[in-house]
Amino acid sequence: MGKPYTGPLERVDACRWRIPKTYKPGMRVDGMIYADDVMIQAIKGDQSPEQVANVATLPGIVGQSLAMPDIHWGYGFCIGGVAATDPAEGGVISPGGVGYDINCGVRLIRTNLPRADVEPRMQELVDRLFSNVPCGVGRGGKIKFSRAELQKIVTEGSPFVMKRGLGWDEDAAMTEAGGCLPGARPDFVSKRAYERGADQCGTLGSGNHFIEVQVVDEIYDENAARILGLELGGITVMIHSGSRALGYQVCDDAIKELRNTPRKYGISLPDRQLVCAPVQSPEGERYLGAMCAAANYAWANRQVMTHLVRQTFAELFGGSAEKLGMTLLYDVAHNIAKMETYEVDGKRRLLCVHRKGATRAFPPGHAELPDAYKSIGQPVLVPGDMGRFSYVLVGQAEAMNETFGSCCHGAGRVMSRTAAIRAAKGRSIHRELLDRGVIAKARGRTGLAEEQPEAYKDVRQVVDVLHKAAISRKVARLRPLGVIKG
Repeated sequence: MGKPYTGPLERVDACRWRIPKTYKPGMRVDGMIYADDVMIQAIKGDQSPEQVANVATLPGIVGQSLAMPDIHWGYGFCIGGVAATDPAEGGVISPGGVGYDINCGVRLIRTNLPRADVEPRMQELVDRLFSNVPCGVGRGGKIKFSRAELQKIVTEGSPFVMKRGLGWDEDAAMTEAGGCLPGARPDFVSKRAYERGADQCGTLGSGNHFIEVQVVDEIYDENAARILGLELGGITVMIHSGSRALGYQVCDDAIKELRNTPRKYGISLPDRQLVCAPVQSPEGERYLGAMCAAANYAWANRQVMTHLVRQTFAELFGGSAEKLGMTLLYDVAHNIAKMETYEVDGKRRLLCVHRKGATRAFPPGHAELPDAYKSIGQPVLVPGDMGRFSYVLVGQAEAMNETFGSCCHGAGRVMSRTAAIRAAKGRSIHRELLDRGVIAKARGRTGLAEEQPEAYKDVRQVVDVLHKAAISRKVARLRPLGVIKG
């Protein structure tokens, strides 16, 4: 992950660290990293703070270049990075600020099943989920879509697959943006991207993607938990996946197509991985249209997997998914760029908000929230590692003031995949997880080793920072019981 960061970090308070815009030529705004005293020492161990400073040089950037406490080194932007640019002021859009897995995101499904009914059958449940939900590198889906249907998917998102009977009417309302970004341009998606995504809608993929069966083991906010339908000892299912090979290809295409665009528009960059284009340019519009299409594919992908999970539970526990109370609590994206309105310098401005490894966290009363959640704020879903915990939080007003309505997206890696595999040599990660009470199943030979708990920060520390900073508020903790991975 490269050499340590040696630039300035000014402590603002117990949760915030500033990189002043005087640090390097070209910085237009300060950088701001959210971390505590312990975490900041680890964060300085790689070049991710340098990436925060580099992002601060992008044309049209407003506010601050931000990094959540799950920050680690990434392509161009750090993972955990947030940046908003103003198109009216020459603001740019950068594929590195979204990432290769466009609209990788998380959704959480409630159930009315108690732990006592599920835990004795956990091995069978994990086996059935592994059988029913395709996972692994290049694995095709069980539900097929024609090329014409794929174009509908990238245009309409999850509502299109729901019309095919692969979801419930209320699922769209409980999905960020209703499961569809309106600016999608299917004609801007390459033939190669369609080919690669042709049979992958409704598949989990590999890497850090997972489906996890969890138990609610701690509640911090009784009122919010009640509104969200979470009860102590209740069973939930978390799905973490994105746009699969289609999204990867959209990003790859854009990075190649935009290679010479900064020079065309007189943009000087400290890192060529920050390749970008003005939002209001043919090149920027082309990437934004293709990215929205990939984002819609990702929402449809998670929706189809929701259908498969509901089917699996219904088969094993009897009755219908409706009878089992398998409603969608929420779905949030964490690799995306969206046009959103914020007040900056006393003016309402339409901004292009990049969230790379960061999740939207709108506060109570926000117009985009479902009516059911208006009083508490948007659910923020923060997966941890498969041996510890995940969290449900809700967005707070301070997020709108400081982070463009954004929060952390997970625990954040502390080990590369190569290092994690090396660290697992001679060990049985499967057995170690069993000793923690977690049944895990992965298709790939190295899947469990790459994603071992020790490869990640402790998510408890990550969410505590943003809870103390009043960016989001803790509602409940979820402990893993069973997990499938690619």
